[in-house]
Amino acid sequence: MSQASAPGPAAGEQSLPLVGFVVLDLTIARAGPTAVRQLADWGADVIRVDAPGSSFEESREHSPDHLNIHRNKRSVVIDLKHPSGRDLLHRFVQSADVLIENLRPTVKYRLGFDWETLHSLNPALVMGSISGFGQEGPYATRGGVDQIAQGLGGMMAVTGLPGHGPVRAGVAISDVTAGLQLAIGVLVALIERSRTGLGRWVHTSLLESMIGMLDFQAARWTVAGEDPPQAGNDHPTMIPMGTYSAADGHINIAAPGGRLWQAFCAEIGRPDLPDDERFSSTKSRSANRTELNAIIGERLAAVTCDEWVERLNAVGIPCGRVNTVAEAFADPQVQHLGMAAAVHHPTAGDIRIVRNATQIDGVPGDIRRHSPIKGEHTDEILAQFGLGSDEIAALREAGAVR
Repeated sequence: MSQASAPGPAAGEQSLPLVGFVVLDLTIARAGPTAVRQLADWGADVIRVDAPGSSFEESREHSPDHLNIHRNKRSVVIDLKHPSGRDLLHRFVQSADVLIENLRPTVKYRLGFDWETLHSLNPALVMGSISGFGQEGPYATRGGVDQIAQGLGGMMAVTGLPGHGPVRAGVAISDVTAGLQLAIGVLVALIERSRTGLGRWVHTSLLESMIGMLDFQAARWTVAGEDPPQAGNDHPTMIPMGTYSAADGHINIAAPGGRLWQAFCAEIGRPDLPDDERFSSTKSRSANRTELNAIIGERLAAVTCDEWVERLNAVGIPCGRVNTVAEAFADPQVQHLGMAAAVHHPTAGDIRIVRNATQIDGVPGDIRRHSPIKGEHTDEILAQFGLGSDEIAALREAGAVR
C-alpha cells in the first residue's frame, strides 16, 4: 500500500477492502472514470487530478453524469502543462499505488506520465490506461469515443431490427465495459504486486472491450465463420426468447426449448405446438420464426403484462416487463435492492445516484463522498503528500495548482 501520509478512513470506510490504497485519477470522459469509480467505491483513497479547465468543464459539474461517476473521490487542481505541476505529479507518484489515465497515447508522453517514466519513479506503481483503439497500431493516435467503437467493433451491426440499418446500444457500452475491464486488470496487478513488489502497466481500449462484449456473437464468427446479422428483440439463435406485446405493454420471455417450451405452449393454450414439425426443434423454430412469433403474439396480446408475468413465472418460465428507466426504479425489486442511493452535495443539494452494482457481504455499499467540486480538497491533498504551507503558497503563486 501507499507510503503517502493518507488521512484516516472517513466514517463508513474502515471495513472497506481497498482502504489504504492511494489512486491518482487523471481520467476524462467516461471510460477512465468508470474504472476509477470501482476502486473508489471499495474504499481506495482516490485523488482526482483535475486540470484548470474551461468554463465548459465547470458547467458540467452539476450534470447527473458528473455527480454519479465521480462520487467517493477528492479533487486537486494541478496544471500538468506547468513544469512545477508535472514535478508535483511525479512527487505524488512516488508514494501512490495506482495511476489511471485515458488520454491518447502521445499525450501522456508529452506530459510526462508515460509508463516508462512513472515505473522508474515508483517500480511498485500499477498504471492503468484506456485508449480508443489500443496503445499501439495504425489507429493508436486517433481519438475514440463510445459510438465510434460500437460501430468499428461490430456492435451496431448486431443491434436493432433487421433491415433498419445499424443501431447504437442505448448506453455507452464500450466506455462502461472498458472501465470495468481496466478495474479488474488493476486489481489483478495489485494482487500480483503483493507477491512480487512490482507494479504492472494494465491497458485496454474501447475497441478491445467492445469486441470482447460481443462474446458469443463474436465466437459465431471466429469459430463457425457466421457473420451475425441484426435480430431485433429476438434472441439471435433461440426461440421463443425475446420481446412480445401483451394487452397493455411489452414483456420479455425466455422459453427456448425442452420443458420450458412445453410449459409455455400449455400456458398460452397451444399444447399442440411442440408436436408440430415446424416448431419441434430449435432449428425448426428458428427457420419458422416469423410464423411462430405470429402465433405466440396473438395469444399474448389478449392478456395484460402483469398477468403473464405472474402466470409464466409460476410455472418456471422467465418473464418480465419491459420498463422505462423511471419504471425500472419504481419496480419493487429495484426498490428492495436500493439501487438509487441518497447523497448530499454542497451545491446540488440532496440527490440520488446509482450505487455500485456489486455487493460484498458484510461490506457497506454506501456513497461516502459526494462528487467533488473542482479543487475542493487541494490543500489537504498537498499536505497529505508532505507539502508545507510555504510550498503550497509557492505553487499557487506560480500557477501550478489552483
